[in-house]
Amino acid sequence: MLKACLPATVCSLALALTFAAVLSFPGHSEAQTYPSRPVKIVVPFPAGGTADAIPRVIGDWLSRKWSQPVIIENRSGAGGNVGAELVYKSEPDGYSLLSAPPPPLVINQNLYPNIGFDPTQFEPIIVTAQVPNALLVNPTKITAKTVPEFIAYLKANPGKVTSATQGNGTTSHLTSEMLQMMAQVRVQHVPYRGSAPALQGLLAGDVDFMFDNLGVSLPLVESGKLRLLAVASEKRLPSLPDTPTMAETLPGFESAAWYGVVAPPNTPKVITQKLNADISEALQDPDVKDRLKKLSAEIVGGSIDTTAKFMRKEIERWHAVITAANVTMP
Repeated sequence: MLKACLPATVCSLALALTFAAVLSFPGHSEAQTYPSRPVKIVVPFPAGGTADAIPRVIGDWLSRKWSQPVIIENRSGAGGNVGAELVYKSEPDGYSLLSAPPPPLVINQNLYPNIGFDPTQFEPIIVTAQVPNALLVNPTKITAKTVPEFIAYLKANPGKVTSATQGNGTTSHLTSEMLQMMAQVRVQHVPYRGSAPALQGLLAGDVDFMFDNLGVSLPLVESGKLRLLAVASEKRLPSLPDTPTMAETLPGFESAAWYGVVAPPNTPKVITQKLNADISEALQDPDVKDRLKKLSAEIVGGSIDTTAKFMRKEIERWHAVITAANVTMP
């Protein structure tokens, strides 16, 4: 009898120990309990722009799913480097995340000689959405109604027309540099600390034009406060079929702002995978889709691996623009 039951007893004990080991494995418990307290999403630019609006839409949905507060914290400065460094040096536990447009994730390492973090070491989670950049002018300062007319005006006034940007090294800055390079014109760069204050400067007539994403600026166009000359997407937008692309005048001209979510280096994979899955679910919610559509945002999504590959390609792309346009920090 003893010989007959011994193997079964040993097997049962082994299975029990294996099951207990799985339950006690740190990754398993983290995945089961995360998040058990408020999650902070740092936006490295001021409130009021699309970079701030998109994570608030996602954060609202996540807070309901998790039954935990999702706090959006704006920490602007140095082209997004201040907020990015704060998250980079946070505990890698999933409770401090970064939601940012390209600068601190794929651009700034090509511009700033000494930043306090390595963007390539962030744990990628997902790219939530992208919004095409657009050429906006103050209609009281610029009479041009088409891109060719605008370029002709720039050539007639070299270095006199002012270009507002979201800050040094931002996509609006690099897009403005791309315009100068491809159209062979010169403008005066006026950096602000984010999209919202730059738009305020444009509305007030302190500056003449700006490349900005359409998320926040489109209502200002619709109200007649700003004039939209062109979008910088590859093709005309279905929502704005009468608005030409920059590429129709300057072939190859393309620029979009995208919004990635990353975690501090060494954040456990079970946490980043859960975040990727939950944010992906949020992006499929009809209400979230509708709110993002109102921001002129196109949903991106994708796996962690897809996100990582995308960001690596973006580093190469913007490095090429910076090198070709000889962009340097003042």
